[in-house]
Amino acid sequence: MEDVIIYTKPGCPYCGGAKTDLLRRGIRYTEHDVLGDPAALRQMLALNGNRRQVPTIVQGDQVTVGFGGH
Repeated sequence: MEDVIIYTKPGCPYCGGAKTDLLRRGIRYTEHDVLGDPAALRQMLALNGNRRQVPTIVQGDQVTVGFGGH
């Protein structure tokens, strides 16, 4: 299984929920804080159609914006 990249910001409850869900399912991820890392913000915007919305989750070619708590 491919690793996941998740773009987050501190204090975001949806980001926390997404990370918990990934861990519960045994999926490894790399987290990028878009508030603390301008390059990560630019990457996220390029991937998700310039939406300033977190979490943005990237797995392979699939980009998911937001987390609804499946």
